[in-house]
Amino acid sequence: MKRVNVLVDNESWILPYAEILVRDLKERKIDALLCRSAASLSEGWITFLLGCTKLISEKDLKKSQHNLVVHESALPKGKGFAPVAWQILEGAHEIPVSLIEALPNKADAGNIWLQDSIYLKGTELCSEWRRLQGECSICLCLKAVDDYQNIKPVKQQGEETFYPRRTPIDSELNVHDSLSSQFNLLRVVDNQHYPAFFYHDGKKYVLKIEQADIEDD
Repeated sequence: MKRVNVLVDNESWILPYAEILVRDLKERKIDALLCRSAASLSEGWITFLLGCTKLISEKDLKKSQHNLVVHESALPKGKGFAPVAWQILEGAHEIPVSLIEALPNKADAGNIWLQDSIYLKGTELCSEWRRLQGECSICLCLKAVDDYQNIKPVKQQGEETFYPRRTPIDSELNVHDSLSSQFNLLRVVDNQHYPAFFYHDGKKYVLKIEQADIEDD
């Protein structure tokens, strides 16, 4: 039986989707294992790296025949951190999602196996677009397993660009601008971990956002 590792090396929001992926792989009679650190990887066929924050060493990459990363951009553009959030801030409604090979000591640089897209209406808040992102990640990973024999990886082509890491300070609102003009920022904040905030008269205020249920009149 083929072994597939699913690696999530932190307490990422994508962890529940990684668990679903492991379940779906097992339903396909694949020996799937959820790993929480590179050191716990078993030798096998494929390792899927989801939401990982650390580059995996060459030693750990050699444990699997293939090591595949999901990255949400039209590579080589948009390498780096939080690509979905940055693209939403740019006003994007279509977010490309790439399944690529992981390389030692290089981020988002491997050959592209598969690509898909997430389509946004422009109203989705963090939990909503993350759900789409998680579901798309699962689909790409399962397609890589199901269509393995027909996939022909291709090299990335074009000029590369990089997104920086987002930090809590990136959630600051400008009190002099309208909420409408800052709505995309409100869409990418995390109410629990990095909520929107602003300063007024020397005090800091936190602003949390959620979509209200619309009741019939």
